[in-house]
Amino acid sequence: MNGQQIPPTTPAPARSTLFERWRTQLVYQGISLAVVCALVALALLVTDVSTRGSITREQQEDRLTVLRQVLPAALYDNNPLADAFHVSDESLGDVEVFPARLKGELSAVALSVKTVGYGGPIVQLIAIASDGTILGVRVLTHKETPGLADKIDIAKSDWITRFDGLSLSNTPLKAWAVKKDGGQFDQFSGATITPRAVVKGILQALEFQQRHVDRLKQASDQPSKESKP
Repeated sequence: MNGQQIPPTTPAPARSTLFERWRTQLVYQGISLAVVCALVALALLVTDVSTRGSITREQQEDRLTVLRQVLPAALYDNNPLADAFHVSDESLGDVEVFPARLKGELSAVALSVKTVGYGGPIVQLIAIASDGTILGVRVLTHKETPGLADKIDIAKSDWITRFDGLSLSNTPLKAWAVKKDGGQFDQFSGATITPRAVVKGILQALEFQQRHVDRLKQASDQPSKESKP
């Protein structure tokens, strides 16, 4: 019209072509993501398998170190770690027991007992002689406040050693509490919940040993073939 020329227009791509490109990109991205995830999972698996053995050995060494702190060497000629067994208790649930035997006779047991402190679970290892006397107590793990309630740790304070030599026969039941609750054990300034939980765990361990005297003896009569650690 009026001598003007209309420029040619570029035809728009067909919808089907655009969809195919979009689908191809989406599939490619999905495959790439799946491959990356698979490689990451494989790397984690390999790392876990390769370190599992060393972690287990380190945990065993840590347990052995603590066991030696609470179980006098003169009381056993077996391997308490190798001879460990579990006892189900109505109050404490599943309790791991490490028996100490001397010439085939049960001389003591070390019990792993868990209570709840201010910051979370407190796991203790409590060694008790066959006559019911405490040989030693150590806290294995805890999440109590550093500098305030961590005096239950032997590295921070000797407070935990004050239970050595005590038993249900030489210490009245009412005395098994912190002084704030009418007992004989010191609490920490501003942190009563933590020592209260520890005392409770030790008392429960003593009562457990008393309830299961015969069962502990019978269960520990199955010595392992491993030598003393």
